[in-house]
Amino acid sequence: MTKQIEAGALCVAYDEIGDAAGWPVVLLHGFPYDVHAFEAVAPLLERQGARVIVPYLRGYGATRFLSAGTPRSGEQAALGQDLLALLDALGIESAVLGGFDWGGRAACVVAALWPGRCRGLVTANGYNIQNIAKAMEPSPPEREYEHWYQYYFHSERGCAGLTQNRHALCRLLWRLWSPEWDVDEATFDRTAAAFENPDFVEVVIHSYRHRYGLVPGDPAVSSIEKMLADQPQIRVPAISFDGGADGVSPAQDEEFHARHFGGPFTHRVLAGIGHNIPQEAPGDFADAVLDLQRAGK
Repeated sequence: MTKQIEAGALCVAYDEIGDAAGWPVVLLHGFPYDVHAFEAVAPLLERQGARVIVPYLRGYGATRFLSAGTPRSGEQAALGQDLLALLDALGIESAVLGGFDWGGRAACVVAALWPGRCRGLVTANGYNIQNIAKAMEPSPPEREYEHWYQYYFHSERGCAGLTQNRHALCRLLWRLWSPEWDVDEATFDRTAAAFENPDFVEVVIHSYRHRYGLVPGDPAVSSIEKMLADQPQIRVPAISFDGGADGVSPAQDEEFHARHFGGPFTHRVLAGIGHNIPQEAPGDFADAVLDLQRAGK
């Protein structure tokens, strides 16, 4: 059931299933996705006693900014602050956090900076906290090619393109990032409705410009951004996934990811799975959440 709650700078729209007294888990989507990424994961967790919270991130769905004066920032510090504020608003002291893409980044931020609020972390593509100080160091050409959309968004042409062609552009990214996922148009269309949020374009454009140091961040979260610049280790129990067919974040081995984690950590690669891991492999994602919950009892 979709609900709304004021949390920090936002009125957050979120889906919730499960007993209110159940063990809490918060699942967070990325760009360009929405809460439907977890529609098959959530019932699997509910059946094991979980209270499952799945929010729309800032700029998506029915989530709205409370003030017209709040910068429409998509930076990592703002996403982490949003998650922390949501936990506070819901009265959740500590939860298993799971996410991918932007949502995985928000979960990593909270796990790194406020570990007492995270009893376990499930993250796609490992450590998602951006190293903005090194953002202008070039990657191998193959990686630069995969990030074409980010450079497109750096230009005003890209901003106009996202504004005018948001559905077609995001549908293209789904195909490129999950080339082995046979997803139908109806499934995409249900998610694409979330891109009609009035702040979607501004938040997305700011996100992809800020991570390269091209625009300033929101002063309200500058202290968080400074802490993230130190690339803090994540010390809570964590399970990381890579999709073996991920078209934007190629799979890496456990050693590559483990250097950023100081607590119990495992990494799993899913053959044939692309970027949208929870929607493409819901059983695997749910199993990881359950593994962390059982280990933390």
